[in-house]
Formats: sequence, C-alpha cells, structure tokens
Amino acid sequence: MYAVIRTGGKQYRVKQGDTFNVERLPGEMGEKITFGEVLALGEGETLKIGAPLVAGATVTASIVAQGRAAKVLVFKFKRRKNYQRKKGHRQYFTRIRIEALHG
Repeated sequence: MYAVIRTGGKQYRVKQGDTFNVERLPGEMGEKITFGEVLALGEGETLKIGAPLVAGATVTASIVAQGRAAKVLVFKFKRRKNYQRKKGHRQYFTRIRIEALHG
C-alpha cells in the first residue's frame, strides 16, 4: 500500500519503511510527525483519490536527521564587461522515515 502526501510544496509517493529527504520541518531526531495532506491512499482496486484530500487519512513518520544539502554554486558572468558574481547556497532538509499509513 502506498500514499501520496504533500509537504513543502512538493508531492511524494511513500510506503511504509521509506526513508527520504523533504524540505526542512521543525523537530528533533526521533520525534514523530503526522502528515494530514494525503492526496491518494491505497493500491490497485482499493486506491482512494482525494478531491483534493482523502478524508481522515494520515501518514505518520519519524525524523531521522536534520541537515543541509550539498552546495549549489550560482555564477553570473557577462563577457567583456568585467562582471562576475559567485554565490553559494546550501538548502536545509529533514530526513524522515515513514512509520505507518492510516486511512
């Protein structure tokens, strides 16, 4: 069985035991998080699709780690104009593990 959840402006297809990164969420390692924005839940003939959300469905996850992604370099350059700008960015993320699907 799988679910489609929405968090951080993105949608993720998840099943029990999955571990992946999402946009930063508040909380410490080991804390439980409940996602209420479930867009679809089930599998095959039992798939329930929400309009836009599945009523009463939730997904429970635990925080595995808080971290920062690899650095992304932004480099601006205009030829022959002596213009160069270099800037780096590291995005914060939360690694979560899906514990249970309810609904």
